[in-house]
Amino acid sequence: MTTIPQQPRRNCKRGRVSVRLGRLKPMTNASDRLVWIDCEMTGLDLEVDELVEIAVVITDYDLKAVDEGFSIVIKPDDSAMESMNDFVRNMHTTSGLIEEIPQGVSVAEAEYQVLEYVLKHVPTEQKAPLAGNTIGTDRAFLAKFMPRLDGHLHYRNVDVSSIKELSRRWFPRVYFNAPKKDGGHRALADILESIRELEYYRRAVFVADPGPTTEQVQAVSASVVSDFAPRM
Repeated sequence: MTTIPQQPRRNCKRGRVSVRLGRLKPMTNASDRLVWIDCEMTGLDLEVDELVEIAVVITDYDLKAVDEGFSIVIKPDDSAMESMNDFVRNMHTTSGLIEEIPQGVSVAEAEYQVLEYVLKHVPTEQKAPLAGNTIGTDRAFLAKFMPRLDGHLHYRNVDVSSIKELSRRWFPRVYFNAPKKDGGHRALADILESIRELEYYRRAVFVADPGPTTEQVQAVSASVVSDFAPRM
């Protein structure tokens, strides 16, 4: 079990929000939880850009939120702010984030608070995957700026964008009728849209509960193995 070293608590801005995703449902196995994280950055270049906001929502296996969620604004180095291009600056200005950044906390304090929150719901390290949209970018920034948080999560990712890309190729009607996004590039709103998007693809593309029988999936497995045998 991972524990957070004790450190003095500083006055900081804590961004707790009241959001519900359907009826909260107790989990029988905490290892089935998903840790949804979205980050806002000054840009996408790991060499010069930094985090300015991070939010987390934890769901159970059924995509139901186990808590309200948590978000916090981060104040980056002045050099990172100065390096923002016009597109990113306009995006953060429109969302209102740019006005909150000067009152944000340090990235170290943000990591401490986010990991403290995650530990309440996912106490065992490397059990819960990181989930989100195009999550590889977020994970790269977490690995650099919040390594303890990144290390607590399982190395596997649940990337909604992968399912979206496959649906575009295999089920284009599903892809083109997905719920429209309007998160406004704020971290928490973007997470909630990602969870909603996965629920949409789950209902529209995945096999309905309770799924096929053991005999049926064994037959599918045998068929796939047979089809690929000449190529392997």
